[in-house]
Amino acid sequence: MCAVVCLLLSAMPAVTFAGAFRIFDHSASGTAQGGAFTAQADDPSAIYFNPAGMTQLHGVQVSVGTLLLGGSTSFTGPTGTTTRGDFGGSMAFPPPSNFYITANLKPTGIAALENVTVGIGVVSPFGVLYRYPNDAPFATAVTRQSLPLIDIKPTLAYKLSEQLSVGVGADIYTFAGFWGSGQAETHFISSGGPGLPTFGMPMEINGSDTAAGFNVSLLYTPLRNADGRPLVNLGLVYRSQATLHLDGEFLANGARVANASTTLVLPQVMTGGIALWPVRDAAHEWKVELDVDHTGWKSVRNLDVHLSTGTTIPFPQNWRNSYTVMVGTEYKWLHPAALPDWDVALRGGYWHSQTPIPDQSFTPTVPDADQQAVSAGLGFLCMGHGRFLGLIACGADGESSFGPKAIGLDLAYQLILYEPRTVSGNVQPVAIPGLVNGIYRTTYHVGAINLRVNF
Repeated sequence: MCAVVCLLLSAMPAVTFAGAFRIFDHSASGTAQGGAFTAQADDPSAIYFNPAGMTQLHGVQVSVGTLLLGGSTSFTGPTGTTTRGDFGGSMAFPPPSNFYITANLKPTGIAALENVTVGIGVVSPFGVLYRYPNDAPFATAVTRQSLPLIDIKPTLAYKLSEQLSVGVGADIYTFAGFWGSGQAETHFISSGGPGLPTFGMPMEINGSDTAAGFNVSLLYTPLRNADGRPLVNLGLVYRSQATLHLDGEFLANGARVANASTTLVLPQVMTGGIALWPVRDAAHEWKVELDVDHTGWKSVRNLDVHLSTGTTIPFPQNWRNSYTVMVGTEYKWLHPAALPDWDVALRGGYWHSQTPIPDQSFTPTVPDADQQAVSAGLGFLCMGHGRFLGLIACGADGESSFGPKAIGLDLAYQLILYEPRTVSGNVQPVAIPGLVNGIYRTTYHVGAINLRVNF
């Protein structure tokens, strides 16, 4: 039954962005700026980055996007054995995606709602598929994992004054049958040890749950230009913990061995940012932003396992809290002479993040290490008499209240470089001892695309 302990540990998410298994990339505009978007938050992805920023949006706005994830991890063991892990192929599937819709309620004409903006978002916050070959040196610990978790985010923002807006929302973490496997899954090869089936037998653990958390946020604008546009923004977001009770089955060669469960506490997160616009006039805008993110990974203290026999087996994790520092910039050309019905944005960014995972509880499918990321991107917003892709009117005549007033496309590329990590003293009770120890080298490539429509 020691196998169940490690397997339930392994039912955690299997992708590492900006520390452990948290994904920071939830829009192409944010990804292009290294995630430094908390204080800007001026498109529908504000639902994730800073809900208070929704008060900056007019009418109804929709954004839908996805991430194209590639890259791999190479492993070299102490004896020279090697293997390679990836996202289940050249790119992760299903890809982490996002959907946002916001609506400013001022047009309703109801005085009590004129400063209210509502929205709902759906994002993939914590994991996708990761795999190694069945003959990997540590196959008796893990060969494949997935946790296709989604976060449904109903959100409300209120503009208290011209300087201050606040936001509040729920985070509903769940699994869906149409998204990936619809549950957390971990696969490994039996080592034939005590309590385990015959050596080489394929093993699986699965489980699912729904959990809820909340978020609160603010956006403070102490300085504006003559047109009322922000020159300085301060943003602050708090996201609460949420507790997943992952209940599922322990399978050997497809047959149930036992029911088993563990509790995973998703961390609380605090993010603060400041955005400055050194240039903001009728023709150009230039923004620079610094964000600092603190993730309370100490919530992952243990993954004690509860068996259907009534036995509880402790399994300490002892993760550490971690910081991520993000820097981003955006330069916009507003209605340039060559494209008078368009705004064009050039973006860039950088982040540095710490790993919270100690060697003792390191898992190859969460191959985390201290990391740096660089990113770049473009944004296009078509308005007035412009035609999107040369075909679709972007609101040329404005005759229909239901037609689009603007259509935008955001693109980004990000390179994530993990520092080589040497793991020693790893404790994996299901695996042959010592096989997880070694050197891990990981590089990821992230492509992001979002389509926006403003009504």
